[in-house]
Amino acid sequence: MIRIRAVRERSPWRGVGVAFLLVGPAFLAACGGGRATMPDPRPIVIHSGARVRADRARMEEVDRWVQAEQENIEEDPTFLVRTLGGTQEVYPWDLLEIRGDTVDVPYTMAAVDTRLIYEIYGHLHLMVAMDRQAEWLPEAPEASGYDLERAILVRAADAWLLGRTVWGTSPYGPLDELMYANEGGHLDAFIFTARPDQFVAERASWVRENPEGMDLYRRWFLDTFRREPPGLR
Repeated sequence: MIRIRAVRERSPWRGVGVAFLLVGPAFLAACGGGRATMPDPRPIVIHSGARVRADRARMEEVDRWVQAEQENIEEDPTFLVRTLGGTQEVYPWDLLEIRGDTVDVPYTMAAVDTRLIYEIYGHLHLMVAMDRQAEWLPEAPEASGYDLERAILVRAADAWLLGRTVWGTSPYGPLDELMYANEGGHLDAFIFTARPDQFVAERASWVRENPEGMDLYRRWFLDTFRREPPGLR
């Protein structure tokens, strides 16, 4: 059982672009206390040696919408994104709950760098529920069901890629898996395997079109993370 407690704090991504609390006072002073100049993305590597790279133009675009979304989360009085800090690792969709104008999203308190990603995921789902989908998901203004969930997870993966390659966020298993799967072209298999009781028709159609896809994904995941993928552990 995941133990949770409600928290409402300023995000650690706030104030210097999406630079984290790890940024020291000298850096903040050099920036005049304002927005940090975004450094060039750096390749990241995990214990298996699997690397991910991101180009600057792409990360600048991600940074723009992450900043806009964070500002909306913190300043729009018409809704509340409430974070629930727990002690175990969670995936973005775990325990997500929308009630009226409030969305509760879990995150792991020991991994504070991840909190904004979970807020973004919850915020996007809440915007859909509040008929603001086109405003915040312009690339998928009318998507529903699996297509909607996939579009939201792509946003979460891109935001985490920004954190990991640009701002030096600490590794975190569930988000690293999501990000690597998206970058490696395995996002569909990742979602269908991790959530086997959902999107059943879409999964069946995907498997028909990609008969070897699940086996390829599982081998890729084992090579990349040295463990079975979520849903098969």
